[in-house]
Amino acid sequence: MKPYIAQIRANLRLMARDRSVLFFNYFFPLIFFIIFAVSFGGSKNPGSMSQIVNMVLVLGVLGSGFFGAGIRAVQDREANILRRFKVAPVGPAPIIVASLVSGLVSYVPSVLLILGLAHFWMGLPLPPGSADFVVFVCIGCVTFRAVGMIVASVVNSSQESQIVTQILYLPMLFLSGATFPIQFFPHWLQMVAQFVPSTYLFQGMQSILLASGNLRTNMAPVAALLLTMAIAVFLGVKLFRWEKEQKIARSAKLWVLVVLAPFFLLGIYQAKSNSNLMQDKLLQRQMRRNETVLIQNANIFVGDGKVIRSGAVLVRGGKIAEVFNQPPAEPAALNATVVDAAGKTLLPGLIDMHVHLGAPGGTYDDPRDYARPGARERELATYLYSGVTAVRSAGDPLDIVLRLRESVASGRELGAQVFGCGPMFTAEGGHGTEYSKLLPRNVRNTVDRQLLRIPKSPAQGRLQVHELTQTGVDCIKAILDAGSAGMLFNRLDTQIYEAVASQAHADGLPLVTHTGELADVQEAIDAGTASVEHGSMRVPIPRSVFEQMRLKGIAYDPTLSVVEALRSLAQEDDSLLERSLLQQVGPKNLIDSTRAAVHRPEFAKQFGILDPSRAYQIAQANLLAAYNAGVLLIAGSDAGNLLVLHGPTVQHELQLWVRAGVPPAAALRAATGNAATVLHADSAIGVIRKGRDANLILVEGNPVDDITTLERITLVMFRGERLDRAGLFNQHKED
Repeated sequence: MKPYIAQIRANLRLMARDRSVLFFNYFFPLIFFIIFAVSFGGSKNPGSMSQIVNMVLVLGVLGSGFFGAGIRAVQDREANILRRFKVAPVGPAPIIVASLVSGLVSYVPSVLLILGLAHFWMGLPLPPGSADFVVFVCIGCVTFRAVGMIVASVVNSSQESQIVTQILYLPMLFLSGATFPIQFFPHWLQMVAQFVPSTYLFQGMQSILLASGNLRTNMAPVAALLLTMAIAVFLGVKLFRWEKEQKIARSAKLWVLVVLAPFFLLGIYQAKSNSNLMQDKLLQRQMRRNETVLIQNANIFVGDGKVIRSGAVLVRGGKIAEVFNQPPAEPAALNATVVDAAGKTLLPGLIDMHVHLGAPGGTYDDPRDYARPGARERELATYLYSGVTAVRSAGDPLDIVLRLRESVASGRELGAQVFGCGPMFTAEGGHGTEYSKLLPRNVRNTVDRQLLRIPKSPAQGRLQVHELTQTGVDCIKAILDAGSAGMLFNRLDTQIYEAVASQAHADGLPLVTHTGELADVQEAIDAGTASVEHGSMRVPIPRSVFEQMRLKGIAYDPTLSVVEALRSLAQEDDSLLERSLLQQVGPKNLIDSTRAAVHRPEFAKQFGILDPSRAYQIAQANLLAAYNAGVLLIAGSDAGNLLVLHGPTVQHELQLWVRAGVPPAAALRAATGNAATVLHADSAIGVIRKGRDANLILVEGNPVDDITTLERITLVMFRGERLDRAGLFNQHKED
């Protein structure tokens, strides 16, 4: 060990005397850090600050490896300094190891300095894995110094070392994500980046600093770095040359590829799995969600009935950090990006409480379009574009609902948050079973297993509810509806329905009940449902029934949109497709083909649709009666049904409410605070309150005065991320 220790001490003494080492290890990174931190407003966004920290440190690691170790070793050989060590005598192993250790010792203070400044000066929160972060950077530093030393071993002159170093250094600098986000690259170049070692160094650092990762979650890059270091040291010892006169064959440069082989293997794996690209996508999303934003001078509709005139909301780290009754006197002190919202209204993200993600809301000419990849994800994007930040899937195929919910929750997809009931409980031949009848038998059976639960007994009903609970659904959907003239159904047995309701209560899940007439509503109330969907569209609901709902806290969701759509279909009226916001989000081929279908006389008849004008009037009257009785109102559109396309559905629903006589403020509350309460999610969404998720929309004007302004959206924020609304549809482009 003595030769190693002596060599390390000698190297450290030389470094301490070398002003260039001090400059490039400390002053240069420090200047670089300060310039970028101030220029890019690092104090306003911990995500941007983490990018700057990691960019500076990656530059330092690469510089230390290729220039501090590699080129310096070549210069020492050409200056005959290494010849003196040979005479000492000292073997090549102590010289290589000493270079790695001394470089690491001299670089660690720079790491701590940059981290300290980022934390104490720019306010970057230090993650739980701060120690892991430092260790990971150290592993990267030693590894890239080892790579630098192998470059020194296979070149014959300083000129060659400069060429080989630049061939390696520049791609590692520009393709790693440290200087330009990988997401900005074309896909083929993103794939190339997966073969670059520094990509794993940078992403590993980002994941620890930004996403609370650690060494364990970065085992693959850690293993690759350590293996690369071991191979480089081994080959460096074997290929080490003391004197410049000792030449090596040009083919020896291929040993560099051997050293980097672990990352070639990782690149091949990533080209197939794309997991690293997904991680980078999630890290970039986390960066955007960490931005600190102050929205001021806004009229604020809180969502719980309160309105703040000309107030302000501070968003930090994806949450609402503060709500001001008036704009802060010194906004600059908050270190936030300021959004002036004068003349606009800030609201909680809207919630549509009744959608069907398994259906498009229209008809396609080409049957293949119904199964287009990414179609369901695009539907969630249309909601988010429209300011609807959460939806309740009230009866959809189980696997689809769970997959969509997880993809949005994880950040892999940008779309409205999903609360899913999964399949619908109904009777054999009951409402819900008609949707798959036109499908081939083998396909129909698969769809029915995902979409329906048809218990034959109360015990089987309880078992099926409990099985769904184990999958993690957010609610249970049951249907009590025998249909009407033109479309009659078998009705779910009362005892089975009560068993389903009882088990849902026992499992802590809200029960969502589809009703068609007054008797259904009463039965749902008696069973203790959480919400009544549709109500009665055949006869008015008496005030006494609404009083029962109010006393039991049962919500009422009238879904006027779907009744209006049925009326339009019966009258061959396509005006519902002409709304500006709907035109912006609806797939053009879906809108065009649906418009053409509406004008075919046989289209409505093939679905058994009769003119429901009387039903619509009853539905309007029931809604107004429920409001006057003080029933908890929630707003759902039943999107997915014909002419109720996904997207700005709840806005139109609220417009129908206002036409029915419900005050705009009450309608807005139904789509915000009330909805969140029924979802059991009011601790996170639905209101603008400190500590809640920063799901916000900003609209022109004041929807309390004019409900139509709810469609004039100027900003959508989801979990603190200010969305590029048009970019939402680039996630799943249509051919």
